[in-house]
Amino acid sequence: MQKSLPQAEKRGFIQANFVGIMIWLLRIVTVVIVAWGAYNSISSGTYSLSQWKDLVIFGLAQGGMYGLIALGYTLIYGILGFINFAHGDIFMSGMMVGYFVADDLNSLGFWNAHPVFSLLIILAVSMATSSLVAVIIERIAYKPLRNAPRLIPLITSIGASFSLEYLFKGLFGAAAKSYPDMTSIDGFLNIGGFHILKTQALVLGGVLVMMVFLYWFVEHTRAGKSIRAVAEDKEIAALMGVNVERTIIITFALGGAMAGAAGLFYALVFNQVYFLAGFVPGIKAFTAAVLGGIGNIPGAMVGGVTLGLLESLGPVLILAGLGIPSPHQLSDVVAFAVLTLVLIFRPTGLLGERLSQEKA
Repeated sequence: MQKSLPQAEKRGFIQANFVGIMIWLLRIVTVVIVAWGAYNSISSGTYSLSQWKDLVIFGLAQGGMYGLIALGYTLIYGILGFINFAHGDIFMSGMMVGYFVADDLNSLGFWNAHPVFSLLIILAVSMATSSLVAVIIERIAYKPLRNAPRLIPLITSIGASFSLEYLFKGLFGAAAKSYPDMTSIDGFLNIGGFHILKTQALVLGGVLVMMVFLYWFVEHTRAGKSIRAVAEDKEIAALMGVNVERTIIITFALGGAMAGAAGLFYALVFNQVYFLAGFVPGIKAFTAAVLGGIGNIPGAMVGGVTLGLLESLGPVLILAGLGIPSPHQLSDVVAFAVLTLVLIFRPTGLLGERLSQEKA
């Protein structure tokens, strides 16, 4: 027995070194491929400076939307420690109900006559709808599983996702629906030499306002302090007088509200909504949450913006430089490749999860 232990330790040491060497080789190969593709793309001069600017602006706008959706993932993970895979469909629900209100406002002639009030109404409706759907799912599907192993609520969230998708398909049909055009946000703005679509400028401004509001809410309100306390340690928070159940409801409502706001912004940029519209943005927002550091609120926004820029610039900057045809059609490949690489090289994300000493 005494002779076998050193052999086992030696074998484990060799295996660990082999895995470490392979990971470092993969890192080096990844860096070389990215650098080679970027060099070829930039040096070829295929894309003008104006086109690069457009890609950056689009990436920021899209990344901001991913970040808002990712906030729901990271808030719920911080409180309950599981990934709510129904969150993408919560995002879809606000966008879908917002469409019908927008269509009614357009029929009444209010949509273009009062664009600011119309957008505020749709924003309020989208946020309220997504918040309500998030809270209902939490009460029906997740609360009974509060003390169950983490895998069970995770599987339940996938079931809730399918339930929401086909509920909305049954209620509103499978056809894609287009938000009515708003003439006041057509065209471009010239900001510091950048020609920005008005819709993209609106999205960037709206995302910034939502992020500032969320930061203020979490850092400076009683409910926000309760969220931070419960995320740190539910049992101790309860002993200190924090109402844990109410805090969980507030967290789901807050994450749903952010997703609802993202739903309006997404509709303004892409102009279409249907019952599966939340699936791909939801998965990408999860990628953004992992990229930034799941459980970290600033990390969700950093991850969202980073993913948006990578998805916008990556196909042109890297894939086109490697001679890959139709690189724009592979933006989803870039997004999910980023998720894979983050999980391999830095599972805690760019900013990492804020953990208490007990959790760590």
